[in-house]
Amino acid sequence: MFCRILRRPGVLLNQASARSLNRAIFTRSYPFLHGGPSIDKKTAQKITVNWLYHDGKTRPVSAYVGQTLLQVAHAHKIELEGACEGVCACSTCHTIFTDPVYDSLPYPSEDEEDMLDLAYGLEPTSRLGCQVTLTEEMDGVEVRIPQATRNFYVDGHVPQPH
Repeated sequence: MFCRILRRPGVLLNQASARSLNRAIFTRSYPFLHGGPSIDKKTAQKITVNWLYHDGKTRPVSAYVGQTLLQVAHAHKIELEGACEGVCACSTCHTIFTDPVYDSLPYPSEDEEDMLDLAYGLEPTSRLGCQVTLTEEMDGVEVRIPQATRNFYVDGHVPQPH
């Protein structure tokens, strides 16, 4: 019903966007309401993630296996927005990988592909940071941050890690 209302004349949402919005609102368990997955930092393996900025600078940070790239970015104050708080309902945590790394990742879900269609500067190896969970094999991975995003925040809001 919610999607039918959004598809009425005068409401600017195509069917794919309405479907994604419907899924995001009605079928998700929001991590920020439940604290997200718990990672035991005493026993979890640490790896390094190298963030590549569009100006050529690289920033290596430590992360735990099991975290998402969005969680790592927020924990280290990396400028990766994540307006939806990691529930795959926006494209502001858009990241770009090299071909070998992209090929080693699990396939993106249909929801993620729908959101990636909205991402600014989409590339063949683009993924959403909230949907990429770190594994042991990703130690030393290079993650490129796009030059710009479709910003959904207003009034200068800066995301804070939970």
